[in-house]
Amino acid sequence: MAQSIRFVALLAAILFLSACAGGLSQKARSQVTYSGTFQALQQQSYLHTSTVVMLGGKIISSEVSAADTRLLVLHLALDNSGRPRDEISSEGRFIIQTDQFTDPAIYPQGTLISVVGTVTGSEHRTIGQMDYEYPVIRLIEIKKWPPAESTEPRFHFGIGVGTYF
Repeated sequence: MAQSIRFVALLAAILFLSACAGGLSQKARSQVTYSGTFQALQQQSYLHTSTVVMLGGKIISSEVSAADTRLLVLHLALDNSGRPRDEISSEGRFIIQTDQFTDPAIYPQGTLISVVGTVTGSEHRTIGQMDYEYPVIRLIEIKKWPPAESTEPRFHFGIGVGTYF
């Protein structure tokens, strides 16, 4: 009896720890100093220069130059694990800047990411013909997320037979 309780406790601990693994590191998360909204960050980036933020989103495009790499990201709210939520709503866009080469083949358009970085200001660009102010975040740490699995109930009746509802 005591051995089975220990086994169940060990199994629960392993599952709990593996569920926590895979996101941004605790070291990076502990550096975050900003707790406001993305909208406030976007509208007044100059007030938050040198502030460390944790943001998430979906890569729109990447720009690689000899000096740096910039990822243009559609902001998406983060869930409790730090993973960007589905594209139900977005408060805007931001730019991640790093001196390291970030290969567009590794971080292609549509990739979900979470980042911790330092606000360095903003950059004025256009979206179509509309003026847009992008907060610029200097990268500290980035997490690339695998595509989301279906959240629909799945029933499986044996080898090769299954259905989704």
